[in-house]
Amino acid sequence: MDMQAVISILDISPIVPEITLICAGLMLLLLDLFISRKEFVAAFGIAGTLVALYATYKLFGLSAPQSAFSDMFVLDGYSSFFKVIFYLNLILTICISFRYMKIEKASYGEYYALLLFATSGMMIMASATDLIVLYLGLELMALSTYILAGMMRKQQRSNEAAMKYFFLGAFSSAFLLYGISLTYGLTGSTNIGEIAAMIHTTGITGNPVLTLGLLFIIAAFAFKVALAPFHMWAPDVYEGSPTSVTAFMSVGPKAAGFAVMGRVLFDAFGGMQEQWTTVLIPLAVITMATGSIIALSQTNIKRMLAYSSIAHAGYMLLGIIAGTPEGLTSTANYLMIYTFMNIGAFAMVIMLRSEGFRGEDIEDYMGLAKNHPLAAALMLVFMFSLTGIPPTAGFIGKFYIIMELINAGYTPLAIIAVVFSAISAFFYLRIVIYMYMRDPKGDVVLSGSAPMSVALAVTSMMVLMIGMFPTFLLDFVRFSILG
Repeated sequence: MDMQAVISILDISPIVPEITLICAGLMLLLLDLFISRKEFVAAFGIAGTLVALYATYKLFGLSAPQSAFSDMFVLDGYSSFFKVIFYLNLILTICISFRYMKIEKASYGEYYALLLFATSGMMIMASATDLIVLYLGLELMALSTYILAGMMRKQQRSNEAAMKYFFLGAFSSAFLLYGISLTYGLTGSTNIGEIAAMIHTTGITGNPVLTLGLLFIIAAFAFKVALAPFHMWAPDVYEGSPTSVTAFMSVGPKAAGFAVMGRVLFDAFGGMQEQWTTVLIPLAVITMATGSIIALSQTNIKRMLAYSSIAHAGYMLLGIIAGTPEGLTSTANYLMIYTFMNIGAFAMVIMLRSEGFRGEDIEDYMGLAKNHPLAAALMLVFMFSLTGIPPTAGFIGKFYIIMELINAGYTPLAIIAVVFSAISAFFYLRIVIYMYMRDPKGDVVLSGSAPMSVALAVTSMMVLMIGMFPTFLLDFVRFSILG
């Protein structure tokens, strides 16, 4: 009996941050029944997130990784780093949602609870060392984001976005389950460590059934991070969802997908690196091409940022293709930088949203610098960073990924990435031209709030600080992932 109690305590300790977020989400649902002002509900959500962040910090300070539930769940430096990204994404999303959800007449208390539930699913994915636990975390994240995409219940495009996301997401989940079943059939386990050991000892790396299972698993991950040709959901869902939800989805699920991809490919299928690299290289090239080229013709800024997000997923994939721990570190570094610059860009889109004015067309930014110079300057910083122009953080992210790619011997692929990065400069800098070199169509009223100002201050400051002083972030990433 005592042994059972000890085991249960050891199992619970590593999942305290996840339990904290889920409990905070459940309490939010109860508070919503008694509190009419949703700002207090949102503030409670931020408080719960900060408590979970503190729990992760305290546990991360322990000397060794902690595993739970018979090595199905682990809390280590790798998962803790990605959880920091999820916390930042959640807090910044809540900050930019305060006034926006009121304007959209969708200020529901369950909105903030769903953000917490989706984030807890991402955290479970990052810590999963078993394919079944991975799937459970993925579904918790996915089901929550499906509902969030349709949060503007009275708008047809929001309902359409939720339905498209749901149906295509169901297909990707089926791919993942089929890949897991094939892998389990050959290796006899769903545990990542045991799968790697079985592949190594039995020498089944060339088995066509195992290769097929790996392909299905990669296809499922490719959908979650919007790699072409599995990207078809992203533009419509990004455009139809509430803009704050779009910002949340553009960072959180993408970071969770890459966290899982790195752990599964490196730890479970490390012995099949040649096979999965052969698959990922064309995926990366097609993804960068699709995102960069199709974005050129977009006039809706949310669709443009959707294709931009697709292109960035291609850049992030390059670090995994490098196949080294340093390459994986460069992808993680890029994801942290992407969190700040992408949420900052979407925050500026939300700033232009007001009663009767959507502010989603690129022409709505004409002459913004004349009427609102500070807002235009912030948007310029985010556009420069997304392009990869120094001294912004975006340049640092792309630079280290390309350097790791060259060090791994993929110089032609690095050149292709640079070419598509140059192409992407056109649609980012077009917004800058509209803001600074065009006359305004009319007086645009910015819709701001104190939490929005905090979010913009944090994101813009981090984009510039990382761009000029990248060492502190790089050291943190290396310490977390490489040890």
